[in-house]
Amino acid sequence: MSSLAQPLAASLVQSVDWLAIAPPTVAAVVALVVLVADLFLAESRKALLGWVSVAGLAASALLLVPLLDGDRSTFCLSGDPGICSYTADRFTLVIQFLVLGGALLAALLSVTTLRDAKKELPEGEFWFLLLSSAAGAALLPASRDLATLIVALEVASLPAFALVGLRHGDRKSSEAALKFFLSSVTATAVSLMGISFVYASTGTLYLTQIAERIQNVDGQFQILTQTGVVLTLIGFAFKTAAVPFHFWVPDTYVGAPLPVAAYLSVVGKAVGFTGLILITIIALPSYADVWGPALAALAALTMTVGNVGALRQQATRAYSAVRLLAWSSVGQAGYLLVPIAAAAYSDDPERSIGSTVAYALMYAAVNLGAFAVAALVGRTKPLNRVSDYRGLYARNPLSALILAFFLLCLAGLPPGIIGLFAKVTVFSAAVDAGLGWLAVVMAVNVVIALFYYLQWTALLFRAPEGEPVKHLVPAPVTATMALTGVVGIVLSGAPQLILRFADTGLF
Repeated sequence: MSSLAQPLAASLVQSVDWLAIAPPTVAAVVALVVLVADLFLAESRKALLGWVSVAGLAASALLLVPLLDGDRSTFCLSGDPGICSYTADRFTLVIQFLVLGGALLAALLSVTTLRDAKKELPEGEFWFLLLSSAAGAALLPASRDLATLIVALEVASLPAFALVGLRHGDRKSSEAALKFFLSSVTATAVSLMGISFVYASTGTLYLTQIAERIQNVDGQFQILTQTGVVLTLIGFAFKTAAVPFHFWVPDTYVGAPLPVAAYLSVVGKAVGFTGLILITIIALPSYADVWGPALAALAALTMTVGNVGALRQQATRAYSAVRLLAWSSVGQAGYLLVPIAAAAYSDDPERSIGSTVAYALMYAAVNLGAFAVAALVGRTKPLNRVSDYRGLYARNPLSALILAFFLLCLAGLPPGIIGLFAKVTVFSAAVDAGLGWLAVVMAVNVVIALFYYLQWTALLFRAPEGEPVKHLVPAPVTATMALTGVVGIVLSGAPQLILRFADTGLF
């Protein structure tokens, strides 16, 4: 009996490739270290937790370098080593670089925000939640089964709710966290129901096996399968803030601390789009006739509503700068959806997905830089209105020039060549896939966006009202603006680098 049990037990033991899982693991371990250290550190020394967190995220990002020599997989089926739960391929590494780099820049911004908050934000809990969310976000692109995918999605999302509502005694923050929580929980419930239907139809959770089996589902399960596919797509549409599932975005960005809003705008968006890519391209390619038109319609609706919402922001309204960035991020989500929709019609879906990844990389650097300048202005102008940026060039020339550059990148105008290049890449993906109508909608939306981006840019260089007050720029904010600015300028000089880097190798 024991001789039979021993081989059976051995067959259930999976070897773990620790190097492959190192990036999210290090972020998770540092989160636990920070949480425990918070119990023993005196109040005067808790600023150290921020720098430990920044170092941990930097170490997680650096651990991507040894993985560049080839694809690695772990947590594989013992009988079939080709079916794995975790795969560190080119696509995984690019997205992990995006989310860990985005989390690192958000952490740099947070160091100053926590110092200025004067104990309104508990430091130990803040850093633990940020690192935990970053660990989940880094795990998600490597997930190759639905269970791991949902766990990673929730590990990335749940700490984010708490981060939004962490500020003590702030009603606006609590309301924003509640809206974010309710919308995300609804998305998760819908996704889980869809996934359960897909599992019931195919008998597997592994994405590649689903792709094989879903084509040969018994006739009596066809409606169940189709319902599962639709519900799963709707759940991820919530996560990407696609219209009409975007209603939580403006209030959440306004209520959250600015570094958290920056984190959500980049890392939160990357998580949603990555999950959508894995579900559609790897698990459901045979249902391209379902998700292709649906995503194309969502892309058109999302970019239009987002840009019109940004256009309607009044410069003198409280928090109008943050609201404009929030509505802008909804519009940008529409652009990011275009190549995923195009992959359903394209003969080269990998190229289409590469366009989404390239656009996401550009957007991450530029948007984080814009939020860094917003955080700087918010230190002296807490209401953070667009009108507060009038005459910024007279008060802080470098910050004004950097923000102007970022806004021009988002608009797709020179000298923000990388923004123009990313938009042309997305536009060509739609045209090549035969989605001419979607390319026209995108072109119209780019023109709409030009108005509010240029209006804000022009305001930076107008004569200030009253005596200009100099902005003191803290070192972490300076570092964030410098890093994002350098990335934007280098890529504007050599935009082909971003396409080469975004070559996903997903297929």
